[in-house]
Amino acid sequence: MKLITAYIQPERLNAVKQELYKKEIFKLSVTNALGCGQQKGYHESYRGVDVEVNLLKKLRLEIAVNEDFLKETVDAIVAGARTGNIGDGKIFVTDLVECIRIRTGEKGNDAIG
Repeated sequence: MKLITAYIQPERLNAVKQELYKKEIFKLSVTNALGCGQQKGYHESYRGVDVEVNLLKKLRLEIAVNEDFLKETVDAIVAGARTGNIGDGKIFVTDLVECIRIRTGEKGNDAIG
């Protein structure tokens, strides 16, 4: 079992969801996030004062998958999120030690679905 955590541009969410749905991956969590990487932010003027904005809006996607779905899930996220510009995002894949479905008590691969 793996946990895929991806940070993407907010405007790319629909494209990523469409790519995931094409691969029959329907379960995901989406959270608003702030962060910066190579983009390093930008400067803007607020009431005549120069302000450096270095925490940019991103979306954090979390998807728990069985080993069989790992590659196609990552490929779908990349296909939907890639624009070719700095700031497209990052994907992290970590081992998932345990998963328990609260409703039924199922554990492991059965709980992920």
